[in-house]
Amino acid sequence: MILTPKEMAKAEQKLLSEGQDAEPLMEDAGKQIAAAIRQFFGNPGTLVAFVGNGHNGGDALVAARHLKKSGWDIRLHLAGSTGSLKALTAKKLQELGHDTQRWEKKKIAQAGRPLVLLDGLLGIGATGPLRQNCQQAAEMINELRQYHGAYTFAIDIPSGLDGATGCPFPGAIAADFTLSIAFPKTGLLADPATGHVGRLAVLPLPAIQALSDQGDPEAVLLTPQVVSGLLPRRPFQSHKGQFGHIGIIGGSLGFSGAAILAAQGALRGGAGLVTILALEQSYPALCALAPPEIMVRQVGSYQDATNPAYDILVAGPGLGSGQWDADIMDLLLNDPRPMIVDADALNLLARNDPKSIAGASGERLLTPHPGEMQRLDPNGEGTRRVRAEKLAESTQATVLLKGARTVIASPIENAPTAFNSTGNPGMASGGIGDTLSGLCGAIAGNKLSLYDAACVGSWINGRAAETAVFNAGQSEQSLIASDLTAHYGAAFRDLLHGCF
Repeated sequence: MILTPKEMAKAEQKLLSEGQDAEPLMEDAGKQIAAAIRQFFGNPGTLVAFVGNGHNGGDALVAARHLKKSGWDIRLHLAGSTGSLKALTAKKLQELGHDTQRWEKKKIAQAGRPLVLLDGLLGIGATGPLRQNCQQAAEMINELRQYHGAYTFAIDIPSGLDGATGCPFPGAIAADFTLSIAFPKTGLLADPATGHVGRLAVLPLPAIQALSDQGDPEAVLLTPQVVSGLLPRRPFQSHKGQFGHIGIIGGSLGFSGAAILAAQGALRGGAGLVTILALEQSYPALCALAPPEIMVRQVGSYQDATNPAYDILVAGPGLGSGQWDADIMDLLLNDPRPMIVDADALNLLARNDPKSIAGASGERLLTPHPGEMQRLDPNGEGTRRVRAEKLAESTQATVLLKGARTVIASPIENAPTAFNSTGNPGMASGGIGDTLSGLCGAIAGNKLSLYDAACVGSWINGRAAETAVFNAGQSEQSLIASDLTAHYGAAFRDLLHGCF
């Protein structure tokens, strides 16, 4: 459920008016903030907690106390004086210990240890531009992030961002991670906020419950709590015939890698069988590149994909264009099986009439990146959410609009528009979308709808990228598509066993 800042304040105030003490809530929030930081930075480093006067600053101090026990070097920057702190925040400062050093930039660098900045300056109730003390602190945070390799975690909302609209005020903090307490807030999902929010996680606080008339029922943030229940547990007596035979249509001459990546995504995503359908001219290259688990079948034309051996089709990765365009259009419109439509198959659809797919014989998932979206909907206006919803309605297909905050819209009744929470800037690399298409095909092979497959696949693809960067030695600059498929296993485990 997604709440406005005012709705969140009302829900919290109701709880407090019924006798709930604020201190246990702060302790719970701070403990989870520390756990979220440890999820991405398993080895202790230096934490600089930027502390405002209110309870947001208290949350930061509790988190700092927990990280201190885990071996982190803790430094503090108070936006105001100790005398201006709220009573509970002052208590948490005292509990942190007098031995905690105040922040000194010249002494902060420690080779080989991560530098993490914790934005506890302002909460979701703050309005208007940053005041002087907070503005100076925000400038320090942004400078350390930009020029000194620091990573910024914002508590509930990046300071300087409007919690309702998502519009940043001058000097707003650009966070790498935003830890939204109890519920995601509307402003965090707005387009202007994406570059300030970064990776979005929700820290559950079961004590705080939304009121009966609160929340946007037509939107959802994809978290493990939302997504994990969609993926069925495999029975012990499972066999490959139960998890889908995925047919990949693509990989024309010179673009073989895209089809291979899609097939690898399907394999690591749990498909029972994966076959690439190859035309004569591309067959040798695909055979040479394909790992032994992938089958490559030479076909005279893509009409051979009508073979009922395939349960799910993935059309487009490395397809190119040519004499096969009419065959592909026929498949898009008339094949009764679920189909993921990506890359050059989307471009082919754009060159024809995208709305024609509304009458397709089977379920369709369109997976455009922003450029492909522009070709499919050249006169489209509005937010990413609005554009995805409009395309889903006009095509009667599920739409997965890729980007820093992937949006999934569906014409299915009661299917909320979903926003993905995982991922990082390292995914701005060729082939990432190909792995996602194959992955979604594999997940659909578990008898899931393409909407549910898109939700699970988006989360897994993004989480795998995080694992590669934060746990497996890659960087945002070095990350490549095959790194993701190598870490799908860890991502599936995180989904099932708990992760922010």
